[in-house]
Amino acid sequence: MSAAAAAPGPSAALAGRERDGAPSGLLEVTDLTVRFGDTVVVDRIGFGLDAGGRLGLIGESGSGKSITALAVLGLLPDGAAATGSIRFDGRELLGRSDRELSRIRGDRIAMVFQEPLTALNPLWRVGRQIGEPLRLHRGLSRRAAGVAAVELAAKVGLPDPQRLVRAYPHQLSGGQRQRVGIAIALACRPALLIADEPTTALDVSVQADVLALLTRLVDEAGTALLYITHDLAVVASVARELAVMRGGRLVETGPTEAVLQAPRHPYTQRLLAAAHRTSWTGPAAGTAASPASRPASGPAAGPTDSPAPELAAGPAAEPTSSPPPGLADDPPPEPTGSPAAGPVDGRPERASKAGT
Repeated sequence: MSAAAAAPGPSAALAGRERDGAPSGLLEVTDLTVRFGDTVVVDRIGFGLDAGGRLGLIGESGSGKSITALAVLGLLPDGAAATGSIRFDGRELLGRSDRELSRIRGDRIAMVFQEPLTALNPLWRVGRQIGEPLRLHRGLSRRAAGVAAVELAAKVGLPDPQRLVRAYPHQLSGGQRQRVGIAIALACRPALLIADEPTTALDVSVQADVLALLTRLVDEAGTALLYITHDLAVVASVARELAVMRGGRLVETGPTEAVLQAPRHPYTQRLLAAAHRTSWTGPAAGTAASPASRPASGPAAGPTDSPAPELAAGPAAEPTSSPPPGLADDPPPEPTGSPAAGPVDGRPERASKAGT
């Protein structure tokens, strides 16, 4: 994997990957520019990500990192215009219709959003949402998708998955909702997973568990990871390569350990100085920093993913050979009008904001 700013020019590593005239990585972004009218929010950036690689995209709020991710998925907000090139597995994504991109989203490319409560559909049980990409992209029946949902819920560490898949998102804790989001994203074993600040909304005590789960699962599946964050301690524990954004541009790229131990750009140096003032010491040579090394700012850690009170005493678990009631049977009644978009077949209700 390599990353490079498109201005003033590509790095030797990226240039080497393109020496035969065709990008060789799984994801190749070249001269990507995103505008809202006359305002440029992403300015001619370029980076690459190979199969199984891990790239951290870090920067302050407003730097353009989340807009970059939404551009890759074709989920830019109304009023945004993107130019340049985004090639995935050798195919150009920019300019494709939403119908074409919907065949890729949730299947070959998936995303874990920052706030799971707004990314999940409040009207669907979580088991139905976990199984939905398998129905859309793999053609599974409702019953088969229900069985798979229970298995995926167990894989991401949800307690008593037979019972929790029958819950609605508001009945779960924040950590449990994010585990549901991870299960949805990885259901079809995508080639690329984009994680946009997936632990920011979680308690410090839960963040390390979710990060460890995410990195373990992407490694097991051989999935490439584009991890977006403003947190140096988190990116040090997740990414093998690092790209630093400021004001819509990439200002520094390289192996994570090298960038964090010997930053070249003044902005990266200031980021590290600010992190050191909060008692983060940076990664030791040859090791990854743990987010748990940051000083805790919340209450003392307790059970990390305890269910909400209304789920504390649910019905007994059912055999794993069949999906739980509510997944194989008719779904809960839908209200009149259009339900909120789920995280697979459309843009989440508030995930399309131009926030970064």
